[in-house]
Amino acid sequence: MRFTASRQRIEDASDLVVNGVNSAFRQGIRPHPLVFTAADGAILTDLDGNHLIDYFLGMGPMLLGHRPPPVVAAARQALDRSILVAGQTEAEYAAAQLLADLIPSAEQVRFALSGSEAVHAALRVARAHTGRSTVLKFEGHYHGWFDNVLWSVAPEPADAGPREAPIPVPGSAGQQPADVAVLPWNDAGLLAERLRRHDVAAVIMEPVMFNNAGILPLPGYLEAARAACDETGTLLIFDEVITGFRVSAGGAQREFGVTPDLTILGKALANGFPVAALVGRRGPMSQLGGAVLHGGTYNTQSVAMAATVATLTEIAGGEPYRRIDQVGKRLMDGLRKEFADAGVDARIVGWPAVFQVRLDPVPPRDYREGLRADRARYADLAAALLDLGVRVLPRGTWFVSAAHEDEHVDRTLAAVRAVLAGRAE
Repeated sequence: MRFTASRQRIEDASDLVVNGVNSAFRQGIRPHPLVFTAADGAILTDLDGNHLIDYFLGMGPMLLGHRPPPVVAAARQALDRSILVAGQTEAEYAAAQLLADLIPSAEQVRFALSGSEAVHAALRVARAHTGRSTVLKFEGHYHGWFDNVLWSVAPEPADAGPREAPIPVPGSAGQQPADVAVLPWNDAGLLAERLRRHDVAAVIMEPVMFNNAGILPLPGYLEAARAACDETGTLLIFDEVITGFRVSAGGAQREFGVTPDLTILGKALANGFPVAALVGRRGPMSQLGGAVLHGGTYNTQSVAMAATVATLTEIAGGEPYRRIDQVGKRLMDGLRKEFADAGVDARIVGWPAVFQVRLDPVPPRDYREGLRADRARYADLAAALLDLGVRVLPRGTWFVSAAHEDEHVDRTLAAVRAVLAGRAE
């Protein structure tokens, strides 16, 4: 496929918009950032007229696919009533009730615009509730781009110090220092030992490490983390921005049977509308009704809340999962076969709605072991698939929607087969 019109438009726009993009995560993608003119179902159309099978899905939000009729209809109807009221609407209460019904930890709810904002609120709540200042996170886990948590997301081992006592590594120039401790994930002993200092307000983690390497929790690890937090009076925060509504309708916490104190939700929560949420137990959440400030002009904007209700109603009904399970499992099984037939060591880790493809024969336990994967070769694969009309994230995460069909799977597997055959030659 040709992407010359996109390339030229990005170059022309770069004089006005820095690098022609409005998020750092959209730059540096091969062959260059793309400009899109339409999105429908599982297909993106770019400025060159290419039709691409989409496994980015907006970096995860489009669980129901692009422009699903129930969500579009709800948003249009909301526009006939209001856009922004600087007050409350029934839609936000309906959305909150749906979250309480779906997510085990959701005794109370506060909505925000982005996962980064919801994480910021969660850490403020945790510090106020415990009277402690330190937050503990894990190497390779991403919780947004704010200064207080953008630490050791993708550190170079030479900068990160010893595995048992990692040095927090900032993720950006211009980043302010923060009271953050860092550990390797999936090591229950190290976590319990660190929490016994009784200075950690909260442990925050992705319950499945999808932002980096696609690593599952070891058996018993989440339970051990829950027990260590309980023993030391530390809050446990699950960042379910990715896993929420993709691992299951109740998130990874329902799948694994471990309930955190606070949960961050986003992405698939509103199927593409800018909505996130902090949910959790009444005790810590009550801080938001007192001394802890959480605000936002656009929180619970009318159209976004209508889209949230429509999305969660579809999720609660279960039909999207029946479709995704069928198509996603077939895609995962097909990828395993294509890699095996080509003699390529690959692991497909995850669930039908979100999984990771790793070019690594050995399952990693943590970020540093995850670095063994052949990431450069996978990036080559992703770039080659784009030339054949299949758009996948170069970091290895695949998102599947209720709009993907068997035809898309057939075309995707044929493209993978062609790329692997070309590589073998």
